[in-house]
Amino acid sequence: MRFSDYHLQAEVLKGLEKMGFKRPTDIQYKTIPNIMQGEDVLAVAQTGTGKTAAFAIPIINEIQIRRKKETRRDGIKCIVLVPTHELALQLTEVFNNIARKTKVKVFGLIGGVDQDPQIETLEKRVDILIATPGRMFDLMSQGYLRVHRVKTLVLDEADHMLDLGFIKDINDLSAKLPKKRQTLFFSATINERIKKLAYSVIKQNAIRIQFSPKDPVNKNIDHSVAFIEMDDKRFFLERIIKDNPEDKILVFVRTKVRAERVHKAMQRVNISTLTIHSDKEQEERNNVLKQFRKGNEKILIATDVTARGIDIPDVELVINYDLPDKEENYVHRVGRTGRGKKKGKALAFCSEGEKEMLGKIETFINKKIPIMEITKTDYKETLLFTDDQKDKLGSLMAEIESLENRKKKKKRK
Repeated sequence: MRFSDYHLQAEVLKGLEKMGFKRPTDIQYKTIPNIMQGEDVLAVAQTGTGKTAAFAIPIINEIQIRRKKETRRDGIKCIVLVPTHELALQLTEVFNNIARKTKVKVFGLIGGVDQDPQIETLEKRVDILIATPGRMFDLMSQGYLRVHRVKTLVLDEADHMLDLGFIKDINDLSAKLPKKRQTLFFSATINERIKKLAYSVIKQNAIRIQFSPKDPVNKNIDHSVAFIEMDDKRFFLERIIKDNPEDKILVFVRTKVRAERVHKAMQRVNISTLTIHSDKEQEERNNVLKQFRKGNEKILIATDVTARGIDIPDVELVINYDLPDKEENYVHRVGRTGRGKKKGKALAFCSEGEKEMLGKIETFINKKIPIMEITKTDYKETLLFTDDQKDKLGSLMAEIESLENRKKKKKRK
């Protein structure tokens, strides 16, 4: 089936054609008709399968139909709530690309930037608002943002929103929206907590669509684990990067402090990397993602909070330098590669202290992760020839030589 087989507006089809979208992915094929019919949808699918377009296409199409019939400014018609600034900006770009030939106005609302330009935009016509909870509620409380005409609410990366404690914000927003509305709930993983959240905001008889529940890792991803002690991880990372100089590599670590430490370790061996985490200002984070997307820098070291849900093209390899604190985050991490129909690779470094988490991950994905057999000989050159070690070895050899010379002189005497 092709997108042209749906009853989509010509302007929407032109936007999809410009993006190179011809045929729907499985999740798009299953969800678009239900959303176009006004159904509430709870969709669970692997990362990288096209979930964003699955709801963006029918939403934009419906608003475009209305726009042809009416021109008055009658408020925001759709709110897409997301957990992070980066995801809000990414979704805004996708929506704008699909809507480029339409009359639909899309706006991304995030915190960490001046609110005055945002207020100016909201006072003009905005049809679709893609927002993080904090700034959205700020402007609502100030009277700049009105939601009484919202027809559709979308919760994207809903499992992560729950992890970040946004349940109260979601419920507060839901209470302020018209009772007669469509609610779409998208997530890459599902458990009892997610189900409870979903059914608190959507109808009990919502259409539920779920793909590959037994294996939440996309089949396009070749993932494996290597048992590496904590102190050796930086050397093995160095070796992998040097062995794959042209690859775009995304490295996940557990904390922002850890991100900077790994960054400095790579600097010491002349490997250029970028870092992204919550301590960086929003403008700097935006710039980091821009540089990585363009390929100006090949290595990005990230924490879960800032990189979850980010769609960065052509990531050849994801490295779990540290295993995540939560097993479901493994699925989201490795899902940054193998997007769409492309193939990708992911490798996890597992130390002795992380084996318990590895077991939880394997239980969560219902399968054993293939083991990459390695020994120290696989990266012994790296271990022997870092700059710091060269200096230390040189000094040590000089001392040994000096000591041996003194011993020889004493013997001659």
